[in-house]
Amino acid sequence: MKSSPLQTKRSALIFFQLFVLLGGLTSCALFRPAPVKLFQHAKAKEPLDAVIVPGVPITRDGTWDSIMKARVLWSVYLFKHGMTKNIIFSGNAVYSPYVEAKAMALYASALGVPEEHILVEPLALHSTENVYFSYKIAKEKGFKTLGLATDPFQASLLYRFTKKRFRTPIIHIPILFDTIRKLNAANPIINIIPAHVDNWKSIVETQSPRFRRRGTRGKNIPFTKRKMDAL
Repeated sequence: MKSSPLQTKRSALIFFQLFVLLGGLTSCALFRPAPVKLFQHAKAKEPLDAVIVPGVPITRDGTWDSIMKARVLWSVYLFKHGMTKNIIFSGNAVYSPYVEAKAMALYASALGVPEEHILVEPLALHSTENVYFSYKIAKEKGFKTLGLATDPFQASLLYRFTKKRFRTPIIHIPILFDTIRKLNAANPIINIIPAHVDNWKSIVETQSPRFRRRGTRGKNIPFTKRKMDAL
């Protein structure tokens, strides 16, 4: 029996969760330059005005999975260690009826990040759009320095996109899994209701496969031939 697009997406997420668990072993092989070197580069630039954290679907029971947890813990670590002044969580309600950015923001707040340093970008449907819409927020806020805080796999996929499309450099800060592994005991209980969307429809119902593929590559973003204006 042929799998539905949603089943295919869930299978991909399960595979990705396995990747995150093995991230400490594989990240250096998938990302050049190495995450540790990028981390040191970011430290030399600290504090950044903000880091962008791309969203990931919340689980069916309204809790975070290993991917979301890793991204949130990493952004909280960067904030608490003075590497960024603010965190921009990005992501619409794409594959579940919860706005990804709002859910991640709730967890970050529960982990001690003051709400005035958390920004929510609720429009993005694809990882390229996570960067694009967050960049626009950074510009509106008058931020001058910006980072991308996510797992090495996603960072590597977005590396060329961030270099090619934006005049202001976006510093990649891939997760150091050994660092966040020490924080894994953190498991705050949040009220997920504020992130819930009524009358929700999955992206597989609102976008064709071809349109989604274009979105993944950033082809649905209204770029001009020039790079997006600098911050």
